[in-house]
Amino acid sequence: MDRTLISWCSPTRTMLAPMAIPYEESALLPLTSDHDIERRVADLIGRANSRQLWLLFLDEFELQLPILIPIEGLPSEPTDDESSRVVERVREVMAQIGASAVIFVLERYGPSTLSAHDDAWVRSLRKECAEQAVTLRAQLLSHRTGVRLLDGYDAN
Repeated sequence: MDRTLISWCSPTRTMLAPMAIPYEESALLPLTSDHDIERRVADLIGRANSRQLWLLFLDEFELQLPILIPIEGLPSEPTDDESSRVVERVREVMAQIGASAVIFVLERYGPSTLSAHDDAWVRSLRKECAEQAVTLRAQLLSHRTGVRLLDGYDAN
């Protein structure tokens, strides 16, 4: 894959990450429920080690596409401009790889509850996806003891 495909705005830095489970295996298992998504994210990302945002992409059949993108160097709080640029790039990547939906995973070492900063990122990304017509399938939190689905009512 051409790495110029993913040109994020500073201060974020991106790289492509290898998938932890074989694509051939994941390609056969659609993510049709929140539980399926939570389990897949637990398998791929697991407990938090650092602060970053992960992007997973689904096709029209809810199958995960073979690309997993970590974005490092997130500021503690998003600005409207930063969130907008992230979602613009997500939309561009989705168009190029034929994705129908995105899953965001906020990884940070800490408790399973959202901090005010986490909540700001979750809300900002959700808002930008809605404004830019990007289908957001799910948002999850990778924390020090595991992974949990964020259902949209997790405001702290």
